[in-house]
Amino acid sequence: MAAGDPDEPLVVLLHGHPDFWYGWRDQIGPLVDAGFRVVVPDQRGCNLSDAPDGIDAYRLSTLAADICELIHGEGQESAHVVGHDFGGFVAWHLALQHPSRVDRLGILNVPHPTVYRKTLRSSPQQIIRSWYVWFYQIPTLPEWLLRRNDMDNMVDSLEITSNEGTFDDETIKRYKTAWQYTGIEPRINWYRGFRRSDSPPRDTVTQPTLICWGEDDIALRPSMAEESADYCDDGQLRMFPDTSHWVHHEREEVTEELIRHLAQNSL
Repeated sequence: MAAGDPDEPLVVLLHGHPDFWYGWRDQIGPLVDAGFRVVVPDQRGCNLSDAPDGIDAYRLSTLAADICELIHGEGQESAHVVGHDFGGFVAWHLALQHPSRVDRLGILNVPHPTVYRKTLRSSPQQIIRSWYVWFYQIPTLPEWLLRRNDMDNMVDSLEITSNEGTFDDETIKRYKTAWQYTGIEPRINWYRGFRRSDSPPRDTVTQPTLICWGEDDIALRPSMAEESADYCDDGQLRMFPDTSHWVHHEREEVTEELIRHLAQNSL
């Protein structure tokens, strides 16, 4: 999905799991109106994108390299990059591994990779909250459970992690259609590839970074948001109470904050 004048500053929006490009529908129009070129890919293995076989095809370094190629394909050397959920991990990795490719960084409800690793080693609570990451490492079983009964468990993963009414029936139909194109396995391989991924070559993010965080995320401790900002030379943190993991769906202010943050590059 692409929108806006190709000559305007480029913004790349990266979705997470079990999302696809449609998850950014509320941000595309406002960003274009604010004077940006917006590109929203289906990431590798999702919806209409290619879905290579094997776990190694979904390592973070490979997912980040996809975004480098996308930026180059737009005729640009760099772009503003915004990521939510697993797309946030790709965005962090891209900013740390290929810093010249990222102008300004936006992160929605996913911690800096170093913070995540440290928290998993020190917090039994976070280990419990991340149960699904370990479950997805099991061969075959996760795919079977998520495919059965017309993918009811995939629907549950949207509804359990969001506030009531965030995903209506029509939206869920769109998600089910997207899940059927490539199947479930490539999405689960994101998490298997994550476990095989090397750490980025540095910890400190040099790009101006905005972190927006819904405080009621059931999978991630909110304390990781503030700790993640500490790894940014120029970091801003915006916490949103009574807001779930799907912060950009539930709070219009998130879009306003992103536009304000990204527009500073043009002042």
